[in-house]
Amino acid sequence: MKTIDDLEAQLGGLAGKRVLVRSDLNVPLDHSGEQPVITDDGRIRASVPTLRRLLDAGARVVVTAHLGRPKGAPEAKYSLAPVHARLAELLDGVDVAFCPVTVGAEATAAVAALGDGQLLLLENIRFNAGETSKDEGERGAFADELAALADAYVSDGFGAVHRKHASVYDVARRLPHAAGGLVATEVEVLRRLTTDPERPYAVVLGGSKVSDKLGVIDNLLGSLLTSGDRLLVGGGMVFTFLAATGREVGKSLLEADHLDRVRGYVQSAQDKGVELVLPTDVVAATAFAADADPQVVSADAIPADRLGLDIGPDSAAAFAAALADARTVFWNGPMGVFEMEPYAGGTRAVAQALVDAKAASGAFSVVGGGDSAAAVRTLGFADEQFGHISTGGGASLEYLEGKQLPGLDVLD
Repeated sequence: MKTIDDLEAQLGGLAGKRVLVRSDLNVPLDHSGEQPVITDDGRIRASVPTLRRLLDAGARVVVTAHLGRPKGAPEAKYSLAPVHARLAELLDGVDVAFCPVTVGAEATAAVAALGDGQLLLLENIRFNAGETSKDEGERGAFADELAALADAYVSDGFGAVHRKHASVYDVARRLPHAAGGLVATEVEVLRRLTTDPERPYAVVLGGSKVSDKLGVIDNLLGSLLTSGDRLLVGGGMVFTFLAATGREVGKSLLEADHLDRVRGYVQSAQDKGVELVLPTDVVAATAFAADADPQVVSADAIPADRLGLDIGPDSAAAFAAALADARTVFWNGPMGVFEMEPYAGGTRAVAQALVDAKAASGAFSVVGGGDSAAAVRTLGFADEQFGHISTGGGASLEYLEGKQLPGLDVLD
């Protein structure tokens, strides 16, 4: 992939050039107050180094990004206006403008008004149906409008590179292009996870549904994990594993249609010598609520009227022990409903185990974006305590599945 240095050489310098940057600014918002509040600005902060690099070179930077999942039309709750305010704070000293549309006369005029070293953030790219259209003609026409705003394109929204969207894929085919620093770093990390990783290699999977992780488990047990490696499973998805091994799971989340496939995973792990670590105890409650009488119960005997909402303390200790001597760790998905304190213990224990392994032996620990990244920050951990915190949960998983990612392929 070309770097920004390559692009600068190709264009004979970036000063005065209009550079369209696809960033990932899809941050969580709390809408409970009068104004929306960003609850985790990690993705915005991660976008800043590439933007600074371009601005310092004198480029006229036009940023496009998405927020949430609008249906191809404007929705006030998905406006990037709060993101603009935070980005302006982080780019202190830079003129950061905001355009309430993405393309058209108003956007063209806003881009024309930029000076060297100034930045314009366009409104949510997904307010335009052409961005996500499956129709290549419709998507291409929208990409033409985007490309007309710029002289070059930089892909820095790693969290979207698994999507064949106009601003991710089609624009790169229309303009001189390069990978931003964030995308380059993410790819380097993922290659380190998939090409001759240091062992023991431990993978921790959580989150609500096992169906979201089927592809990555297939590839982990098919090729990435070998004898002596470990696969740790928690979160809501673990109850399908427990049920597949003959346990009663009460009212816990269960995807019964995947039981046979999960039984196959259990057998594959055993055949390959991969240690499959499942919880021996869980925190179970009578309802999905913090005050629903949470109790620690055996994973072999979850009462019929309760649902598991976190791994238990014994399991948390066992998970930490299984990670203590690992040389490479990939973690995707919280161990429980970490947003509620009674069910945050398992996620906190795994995060601390990754921190301890890195501090003690230099283990390479990767937090796989999405809810996992939000969890470690919510629970008070600093980004620097881990080897890497990814900005793209879905993109990271698809890479580990061995899939081709359109937004990376087009850069090659």
